[in-house]
Amino acid sequence: MDLGELKIPAATRAVATEIIALTDKMCLELLDEEYADLARRAVAKLARKRPSPILSGRVSSWAGATIYALGQVNFLFDSTTKPCATTDDLSTASGVSKSTLSAKAKQIRDLLKMDSGKAEFLRADMIEANPMVWFIQVDGFVIDARHAPPEIQLQAFEKGFIPYIPALGREGTAALLSEIGDR
Repeated sequence: MDLGELKIPAATRAVATEIIALTDKMCLELLDEEYADLARRAVAKLARKRPSPILSGRVSSWAGATIYALGQVNFLFDSTTKPCATTDDLSTASGVSKSTLSAKAKQIRDLLKMDSGKAEFLRADMIEANPMVWFIQVDGFVIDARHAPPEIQLQAFEKGFIPYIPALGREGTAALLSEIGDR
């Protein structure tokens, strides 16, 4: 991912770039590229906050806590998931105590409204497995968007309620967006 597409403000770009360098290193050593991408997006969003919290505190704390927060909503610490890591692994990789990682991760989750019911910071396999991501309200009834008619899926996607149009699949939705963008 090109850091330019993350829309990081000039005032926070230097710090955000340092944090992203650390999250990339940690994710590629312990986890995978998908976690690295999610961490970049989370750091960029923190960098855009007014005032940005990343301007105070240690870069290593922000990097480790970002991965910790992402790990919490993606069940990273569950040994049945892949990839899997422990809090000790993250503490060692970041050089930050587990208590600091935990406290700062809570701050990040609160600031970004990050939870396992929202797709923005979830891994693709978590989106597929999590029914909460797909629940929408239609005429006062809560339904699973994956079972809704395509026109309702399209409306829910356009409003940002669901991560992609289930009738088209992830790739079909991306192709539709590309086609619309070319017009």
